[in-house]
Amino acid sequence: MNTEQHEMYEYARRRIKQKKGLYFHFVLFFIGSIFIFALNKWMNVEEPTNWYIWVITAWVFLFILHFIKVFITDSFMNKNWEREQINRLMIMQEKKIEQLKNEVENKKIV
Repeated sequence: MNTEQHEMYEYARRRIKQKKGLYFHFVLFFIGSIFIFALNKWMNVEEPTNWYIWVITAWVFLFILHFIKVFITDSFMNKNWEREQINRLMIMQEKKIEQLKNEVENKKIV
């Protein structure tokens, strides 16, 4: 297996691990929400705040952040994007170094 194939394999393995974690988070959220709702009914809490709704809402927000990270952010900010950014920065640095060398040479001549 060459380096490129190995990188593709590692990327695929990491993405599958991320998606698996997201699916586990969803199942945990679903079961946990049912448990929290049942706990509220079992404790017979009659507050006007409905604490369980706040807990589930916060959990939904965290799940949405996890979803965004897995399916939006990491899908376009992958290894290819990283390589392009590194190459772009290296080219900029090389141009700056060349410009500085030219300035130094011009000052030596004068």
